[in-house]
Amino acid sequence: MLLLKRSTRAPLSGAGDGTDHLFKLITGHPSPSHLFPHLSLTPCLLSDLLSRLLLSHSPSSTALSLFLHSLPHSSPSSLHTLLQILSRARHFSLSSNLIQSLLLSRPSILSPYSLSILLSSHAKFQPFNSTIHLFDELRHSYNSAGLAFGVDEFNALLRAFCVQRRMGDARRVFNRYHASFAPNSSILNTLLLGFKEVGDLTALNLFYNEMIVRGFEPDVVSFNIRIDAYCKKGRFLDALMVFDEMSKRNLSPTLQTLTTLVYGAGIAGDLPKAQELFDEMFERGLDVDRGAYNALMSCHMRVGNLKGGMAVMDEMVEKGIELDDVSYYTVLSRLKKFEDVCLVYGRMIGNGFVPRMRTVMLLMKVFCNNKRLDLGLQFWDYIVEKGLCLHCHVLDVLVIGLCGGGREDEAYQCFKQVVQSGRQPLDRTYRLLEGLLIKANEFKKLEELRDMMSRFVDLDTK
Repeated sequence: MLLLKRSTRAPLSGAGDGTDHLFKLITGHPSPSHLFPHLSLTPCLLSDLLSRLLLSHSPSSTALSLFLHSLPHSSPSSLHTLLQILSRARHFSLSSNLIQSLLLSRPSILSPYSLSILLSSHAKFQPFNSTIHLFDELRHSYNSAGLAFGVDEFNALLRAFCVQRRMGDARRVFNRYHASFAPNSSILNTLLLGFKEVGDLTALNLFYNEMIVRGFEPDVVSFNIRIDAYCKKGRFLDALMVFDEMSKRNLSPTLQTLTTLVYGAGIAGDLPKAQELFDEMFERGLDVDRGAYNALMSCHMRVGNLKGGMAVMDEMVEKGIELDDVSYYTVLSRLKKFEDVCLVYGRMIGNGFVPRMRTVMLLMKVFCNNKRLDLGLQFWDYIVEKGLCLHCHVLDVLVIGLCGGGREDEAYQCFKQVVQSGRQPLDRTYRLLEGLLIKANEFKKLEELRDMMSRFVDLDTK
């Protein structure tokens, strides 16, 4: 009651409270939609809140309601995040209807990337003809609203099938529509990228030669794709040959070109060449970014040069380049000593960084395998506080560690937190706790445990 009383006095603003406070306010309220009319949001804050809802696997209905209530402050970024949330929940019709509605109310926030998110999720879970029907329907709606629907939107459809590695369907789409949408370099590079993702270098090269025969003039992106394909297959020398071919065509390498080659050198274990390519970025006057530093850091860690990898991380901090999950995971996944893991872990949480699930899982395994359950629980409390999704496999690792250390009560409380967040724990985790509670004659907790799990059984039968 106090919360509602306060919200009627003045709009809740993110300026003073911060994203964290508003996120906890929304996710902790029994009816969050009642709060939304009282929120005073900026486009940036709305986008940040939706990103947090996506990361925490909050109900899609909450995200949609927040977006609709804040529609005047919406932006392309917030729409993209909302579409990702709806797509993950497989609300295809809802996503399509939303775009149809925005064509009339907020067409300025629509973009080819919006369609790419919708069509990609559709291509992943729906039949080919269903995705084509949706594309034709959207094309008609855009034309009716007087909005352009051209080669970029066609590219979004092609990319949807390429991302799913359905290159046969991508070719069918190309043959069906290329007369209506005159192909450009972007279209052909999308198909080239699709063949690269399939991992078949023979098919990629055949398609590339077909492009040349068609009169297509390869650009920097075309060469970047080919270089990346060779690097990922460990054929670094072939990648360098493509790099030389690129120079002969008087095409200047981009930051992405050299970053890909640095990664390739790392896979090949050639640290001197990686450093040479990295230094070339500065010589060419390129604006070296986080991705380039991560590539060099990865190379150091691959060859076992921990000191060099940490030096790259320190240089990033000194230059004001924010570390991301790739930065931390690249280092953590290659560390052998537990003390070194703790050092990087302390640095990560000291900066208030919210890691991705693979990093969470890696750290939880390290803590529990080394019998540092105190650090495991500390890390668990940290991700709960940050609103990160309580993943069931992370819970499983922690519960096994806690029960093995005779700390069943704390394992039970962590289990309870996951259930209260709306996620169903693994059956193995449940059986372990059930057996221990029976052995300890904790019949009250046992009854509560079984009652919690029965909710998920009831949902499955509905």
